[in-house]
Amino acid sequence: MATENIVIVGGGLAGGTAARTLRAQGHGGPVILLAAERHHPYLRPPLSKDYLLGKAGEDALPVAPADWYGENGVELRLGTPVTGIDPAARTVAFDGGTLEYASLLLATGARPRHLRLPGSDLAGVGTFRTVDDSRHLRTGLAGGGRNVVMIGSGWIGMELAAAASSYGNSITLLGLEEVPLAAAIGPELGGFFRSLHESNGVRFRLPASAAGIRGKSGRVTGVLTDSGEVLSADLVIIAVGVVPEVSLAEAAGITLRNGILTDASLRTSAPGIYAAGDVANALHPFTGEHHRSEHWSNALNGGKVAARAMLGLDAKLDTIPYFYTDQFDVSMEYSGFPALVAGKPTIRGSLEGKEFLAFWQRDGRVVAGMNVNWPRAAKPQKIIKQLITAATAVDPHALADPDVPLDQLIPAG
Repeated sequence: MATENIVIVGGGLAGGTAARTLRAQGHGGPVILLAAERHHPYLRPPLSKDYLLGKAGEDALPVAPADWYGENGVELRLGTPVTGIDPAARTVAFDGGTLEYASLLLATGARPRHLRLPGSDLAGVGTFRTVDDSRHLRTGLAGGGRNVVMIGSGWIGMELAAAASSYGNSITLLGLEEVPLAAAIGPELGGFFRSLHESNGVRFRLPASAAGIRGKSGRVTGVLTDSGEVLSADLVIIAVGVVPEVSLAEAAGITLRNGILTDASLRTSAPGIYAAGDVANALHPFTGEHHRSEHWSNALNGGKVAARAMLGLDAKLDTIPYFYTDQFDVSMEYSGFPALVAGKPTIRGSLEGKEFLAFWQRDGRVVAGMNVNWPRAAKPQKIIKQLITAATAVDPHALADPDVPLDQLIPAG
């Protein structure tokens, strides 16, 4: 090999974690991380939660301290978007030059999905993805008393609505579903989150979509819905999902399918090229199917697996997918495979009391589970993951019965 360079494209959690893992595994060769943003690699979950609410500071964001990169010989090139990849020549191109690589990790993440609406370029209208987006939105929300229209009823839209409301703003949320989050967790639990928001003053227009955005003197004043209603708006946030950033891979001829297709070790179809994080559609050993996850735990574990695989170590992305959300006085954790979920969940506890567990089963096996405000001392997520991994049928009545200890439902051995 002409070069020993390991090049990482992407400055998020997957890219930053890969760099840290390479050094932790004893790799002494050149590691170069190219980040399009001018910020050191950072975590995204706080952006729509405690950081947006002002409860967490700048120290909650970095993947590693700023001086870690120099101290560990990782060349960090910020504000350096990659413009092309040549798999045959094993080079990456950027404005001002090219780099050769022995191994290349694509951790390019995802970009917000945009709506082509009249007026979407008005001041006060934006999407949400980056630390700059979070800082800008916090400035707009912090004084309270604003009319905020949220377009999108998924996890980010609901988290942003909760944060905006907590600052004392008036929130109206539009979504295409009849029940928010129904596509992710079903109508019963989606209804739980809707009731939570409504009890905190959030108003819903469901199902509804934005037909246009009104403005005056270059600034937003309202949102026109498909029913003809005009909602007053000082701020409009478009949170209708993200699109995996596959343009580099596509131009390089790398196989795509809902992201960059990889094996369980995060190898792509191109020799020496790996993908991790939001952009990777990875084969999961547990299900035998490909799954693409847009949550932080996938980026964290994917960065570790890709780094080990690039070093020739035996590594597979076999962890159970996990994510969490905080909205008002509700903390929720979820583990499992959303693609396998169907039908109503089994509930243990009380939705009305805002303390419960939910389990989804397929052929009697637990394939996903979530806990809401459940005592952490009971280690609900550990038990849920063990039930999923066991892959054996569980009596749903036992799952629902509070008198049956959950750990007794885990097969011995």
